[in-house]
Amino acid sequence: MIARMVTVATLAEAAVLPEERWYAVQTCANHEKRVLEQLSHRTVEAYLPLYESMRRWKDRRMRLELPLFPGYVFVHLALRDRLRVLQTPSVVRLVGFGSQPAALQDHEIEALRRGVAGEIRLEPHPYLKVGHRLRVRTGPLQGLEGILVRKKNKTRFVISLDLIMRSVAAEIDVAELEPA
Repeated sequence: MIARMVTVATLAEAAVLPEERWYAVQTCANHEKRVLEQLSHRTVEAYLPLYESMRRWKDRRMRLELPLFPGYVFVHLALRDRLRVLQTPSVVRLVGFGSQPAALQDHEIEALRRGVAGEIRLEPHPYLKVGHRLRVRTGPLQGLEGILVRKKNKTRFVISLDLIMRSVAAEIDVAELEPA
């Protein structure tokens, strides 16, 4: 009887404490880089995709690295370790439904990493939900689904992360796309 209780407790514990997954963390406005630094001190694997933007003031121009998804940092952890994230200064919450954080797909984060590291120019884009859905069949963004739009005579592929209601646009060759 005792062995049976241990087995049931172990199974219940395993259901509550799943493996590591990617989650979106909402941060205070303009605190993404600070949160990333604090999470690294707490030995939490975190990812903040950045893009380059040229800003012009009266007296100078400057190249800045800005968050691709303002207000969000991605963390890779098991839910049992979420307190290390939630107790970090400037962290608002783990994004989810109700009180349960929702995990992102691993392939979405990996494709974002490849896209940011590759030669694809990514930049923020207004969140889109309607339009023709396409899938990237080759290249660093392979496997991602998004919407095709045009901007200034260039083909743009808009990738939307529904969980955080944010989108990014990438210039992409139409030959790399297929219907989803």
